[in-house]
Amino acid sequence: MTALTLSTAAAHGLRADAIVIGVAKGTKGPVVAPGAEAVDKAYDGRLAGVLETLGASGAEGELTKLPAPAGFKAPLVVAVGLGAEPDAEDADAGYDAEALRKAAGVAARALAGSKKAAFALPVDGPGAIEAIGEGVLLGAYSFDSYKENGRPAQASARGKNGKAPLGEAALLGAKPRDAAHKGAVARAVAVSEELNRARDLVNTPPNDLTPQAFAAIVQAAAKEHGIKVQVLDERALTKGGYGGILGVGGGSDAAPRLVKLSYKHPKAEKHLAYVGKGITYDSGGISLKPAGHNETMKCDMAGAAAVFAAVVAAARLGLEVDVTGWLALAENMPSGSAVRPGDVLRMYSGKTVEVLNTDAEGRLVLADALWAASLEGPDAIVDVATLTGAMMLALGSRTFGVMANDDAFRSALHEAAEEVGEPAWPMPLPEHLLKGMESQVADMANMGERMGGGLVAGLFLREFVGEGITWAHLDIAGPAFNEGGPFGYTPKGGTGTAVRTLVRLAELTAEGDLG
Repeated sequence: MTALTLSTAAAHGLRADAIVIGVAKGTKGPVVAPGAEAVDKAYDGRLAGVLETLGASGAEGELTKLPAPAGFKAPLVVAVGLGAEPDAEDADAGYDAEALRKAAGVAARALAGSKKAAFALPVDGPGAIEAIGEGVLLGAYSFDSYKENGRPAQASARGKNGKAPLGEAALLGAKPRDAAHKGAVARAVAVSEELNRARDLVNTPPNDLTPQAFAAIVQAAAKEHGIKVQVLDERALTKGGYGGILGVGGGSDAAPRLVKLSYKHPKAEKHLAYVGKGITYDSGGISLKPAGHNETMKCDMAGAAAVFAAVVAAARLGLEVDVTGWLALAENMPSGSAVRPGDVLRMYSGKTVEVLNTDAEGRLVLADALWAASLEGPDAIVDVATLTGAMMLALGSRTFGVMANDDAFRSALHEAAEEVGEPAWPMPLPEHLLKGMESQVADMANMGERMGGGLVAGLFLREFVGEGITWAHLDIAGPAFNEGGPFGYTPKGGTGTAVRTLVRLAELTAEGDLG
């Protein structure tokens, strides 16, 4: 991964392949952002005019390359758009973290193949340093492990299929000896490395990422970071009565798993439980998905990947909160042993569920994991899942939905998501939709009304949360996998969405800001 360093060096004297500067969209044209004063001076104060001549406006995501001025050791200047210039009349106004994160991501991706770049973006404190660092590390991400006959990612990236990620990013304007600045970099590295780990898992082909293989990866990482792991295989799941996970995984030769990760801090006063949907491949089962809907279904374990990454990040950051992760792992396949429409499953909670559609399988595995999490009596539970196409229809491909049994908790999660740059939107849980899940032969059905399907799924999950436990559901079906081109610091493919929201929630809980 790209190395992050803090530097007080002057831009003109730093040996690098490029100097990255920010340019904002002003009322009268592009404006050179703070941090690039030395570069602007070398252009005799006319850098904004030069950029405008080259077509730059300062719009978000825009990138302009130009030769470095005489006397600079770096041969190239890369100007990246920051969006609208902050209000000059507001003394506290500055470039927000997400604008810096996106700009750094765009530049890092454009500089693939470079050994070193100096980032002279606006730095007004640790928050800006962390945002730029995250943007660099997330924007430089690439997944090339399966190219060129299976050579390692770095070897592949240097071959004919692509360029190696940016080797080093020096953040100018930061203080290498300042504890807060060093801490900002450390947090950016920990969170970004784990988020990129989640991306790797989502991008891994399903023939290699079976439930058993996923569990083995978790065990290895947990051992490295001092996290306790328990893996329930098919025998343990059968003995325990986990009918939802066993039912969904019954049609595959790759047996299901329920993985529990436990991070504990000696000073913790609160306990969070995170539950992730981990369908390593979703064919729809007997209710087979139509042509054109199967190709990206390796991403149906993105919720479990996000939970895994968030728990490890919490451990790496040493957060003073206990965090338990539950990964409900199964492969949903059609076969003679697959669950059928009309079958009734007895869930871990004891409730029975009539399966009306085997492609509504995520809620079945989550139901078992939610009940297992509830039995430990955590202060709050958050589940994360690529659960419904209905949520994509409602919110599009870049925003996830937030549902909860507590309005204040839903609002806190929404605010945490927006704070870290993950677009989210609060969604209701209308009680009248419960009637659509009534069954003549079981306690409930796994399907309800077609309209409001994402909300129906949330209501179903709520039925498996222990009484009195605060709970929220994140439906990340839209932003979990980017089928379009890269943007900002988001690559094509797995995005790692919800990782930063979960980490931020753990931080807020540790700090006592969630009550």
